[in-house]
Amino acid sequence: MPALFAMSDVTPQLDYAQLRARAMESLFGAFDSLCEGTVVVDRDARVVWINERYAARFGVADAKRAIGKAIEEIIPTSLMREVVRTGKPLLLDILDVDGESFVVTRIPLKDERGETIGAIGFALFDKLQPLQPFYARLHRLQHQLAQTRQHLAAERRAKYTFSNYIGNSPAAAQVKQQARRAARLEATVLLLGETGTGKELLAHAIHAASTRAGRPFVGFNVAAIPETLLEAECFGAAPGAYTGADRKARVGKFELADGGTLFLDEIGDMPPAMQAKLLRVLQESEVEPLGSNKVVKIDVRIIAATSRDLRAEVAAGRFRADLYYRLNVLAINLPPLRERIEDFGPLCDHILEQIAARTRLTLRELDAEALALLKRCRWPGNIRELRNVLEQACMLADGPRLTEADIRGIVIAPEIAAGAEAPPAAADRPEPATYDAALAEFERELIARTLQATGGKVTAAAKRLGLGRATLYKKIAALGIVPRDRDASPT
Repeated sequence: MPALFAMSDVTPQLDYAQLRARAMESLFGAFDSLCEGTVVVDRDARVVWINERYAARFGVADAKRAIGKAIEEIIPTSLMREVVRTGKPLLLDILDVDGESFVVTRIPLKDERGETIGAIGFALFDKLQPLQPFYARLHRLQHQLAQTRQHLAAERRAKYTFSNYIGNSPAAAQVKQQARRAARLEATVLLLGETGTGKELLAHAIHAASTRAGRPFVGFNVAAIPETLLEAECFGAAPGAYTGADRKARVGKFELADGGTLFLDEIGDMPPAMQAKLLRVLQESEVEPLGSNKVVKIDVRIIAATSRDLRAEVAAGRFRADLYYRLNVLAINLPPLRERIEDFGPLCDHILEQIAARTRLTLRELDAEALALLKRCRWPGNIRELRNVLEQACMLADGPRLTEADIRGIVIAPEIAAGAEAPPAAADRPEPATYDAALAEFERELIARTLQATGGKVTAAAKRLGLGRATLYKKIAALGIVPRDRDASPT
């Protein structure tokens, strides 16, 4: 074949136009003989020619009867009209006919002026062995795509229901009643409560019981995202919108949650500039991706949560009052663990069952003295802290029952004797005067004791506290804590 196109081999009697015409005629004849089907349409997508084999595939006994008919009358799913309309080829496509698949190539036909005057299509059937690797890879990709879609759908479904909020105390019952009422409505929900009280669990449960349950549930922690990336994380970004951005567009959390629920955890830590942008999104129900002029309409139900006192944050000027009023439509206050003494028994049983299932250790039980000790503790970290204590006890205990001795060496918070007032934080340190000071003091004590329990290992401490490693490093630096072993502390 290379010699065919060498100019030295072209006879003077055969000019380029003739050679091209013969090559095209030969190519058409070769394709027609190899292909299962060949069809030609005019500029109005009417059939000009179709071979007998292809016509028979679509129930046309005589190919001549197809001439002049719209291509869709012969091949209902044909895209030949699209090729004629756009003038662009569709080089590879899959056409399914009665359970059989064809690889289809569609090419526009143009006149001397470059105007599209029709199109030609070739359908390749599986008797061409070179196509087998293509088919095999196509099927693998389709299978992987289906699995990925199933995985993403599962990740964006609610993981918890109201049955996962353990407790029958009056405080717990009131929370579940308010949450069930919120699930029946479309209003924004604001979950308030100390760290570890189950705000994220309740957000999942509200979504699962709402009319949006079949749509995505997307949640992320505002405090865990660097401020420079927060806007792109929320609203998305156009390709190359900032240094280091992907070449492809980034879809933001609002778009991912379209039709469903977006859970904004630790909303009280959102920077002021982002607060203004979030307010606009809530008011207009539309987002504008970073670096793009495109406005995307969204339908998202917002559930926000914070462990901060937002009223105090508004008074201090750290949180916008208009955003607070926009979020504070249905507010639910989750009680701390120390106000749910009646729930300790069921909670501990539930947590111990989860630990046994996850670690494959023997299912432990609490004896009466151990349970009584747990009820006397402050639990500033609430259920998250209780889970951490029970998990440590299960790892260290030898017997099938957890005793008071197993618990006493692990509990972080100081005990509160029955009927007695809480002891001061330290003999040489006055009680904090403000909420922020008290919160910082609690965080400092909790983090320091956890680091002590893990031998100064920041990664292990972050895992116990349920925090990201980078988040814990930030808190360590802000609170002035110096761990003994910073396990590869970042610069």
